Amino acid sequence: MTATQPVSTPDAEGVIRVAVADDQAVVRMGLRALLERAPGMECVGEAADGSAALALIRRVRPDVLLLDIRMPGMDGLATLRAIAEDPGLRGTRIVVVTTFAVDEYVFAALQAGASGFVLKDSAPEELVNAVRVVAAGEALLSPAITRKVIGMFGRHGAGPVEGLETLTPRERELVAWVATGRSNEEIAEELVISPDTVRTHVSRAMVKLRARDRAQLVVFAMRAGLSVPA
Repeated sequence: MTATQPVSTPDAEGVIRVAVADDQAVVRMGLRALLERAPGMECVGEAADGSAALALIRRVRPDVLLLDIRMPGMDGLATLRAIAEDPGLRGTRIVVVTTFAVDEYVFAALQAGASGFVLKDSAPEELVNAVRVVAAGEALLSPAITRKVIGMFGRHGAGPVEGLETLTPRERELVAWVATGRSNEEIAEELVISPDTVRTHVSRAMVKLRARDRAQLVVFAMRAGLSVPA
């Protein structure tokens, strides 16, 4: 999904709690300042590497973690995998903050559980909206990121996906559309159905595939070789 419209947070108190993990102090400082100026957000902690990030989120349980991939010691990918393996941390969504729009880490980060990507040089409002999108349970995948994922899965080939057989034909179709990076509204327009219908089928597919968010649906769709009609 591309984040083009602000998304409201599901937090009952209206405050999104965000943690930051980056080995560069100046980057952490800038992200903290940005978050603290954004309405309805607070920065609940910083970490300079993956080990410190894990300790931080276990202690404060943020809604969203802004995570750098390239860190010394325990890097972002190892941190993502550790978070995914801990059921107690499933409530924390991960946004990878990267220098490059498309790099060699995209594929692995999505598989490890990242909910989205944002560039470090993005406009402040784009980064803030990225946090809102991911906190609301959506995925933040730009068209460039989506194309990269599709290309990498194309080279690796399709494979078995546990739970795929439980999906109805309509659910399979909608999962394939999610993998194009389109929003519910865009998919609804393409298929001439209501956004609520799209949302219902996508939600059911997520439950059946045990996907935590739309980013994981993209991974499942690519792994299973699902695609929309040409």
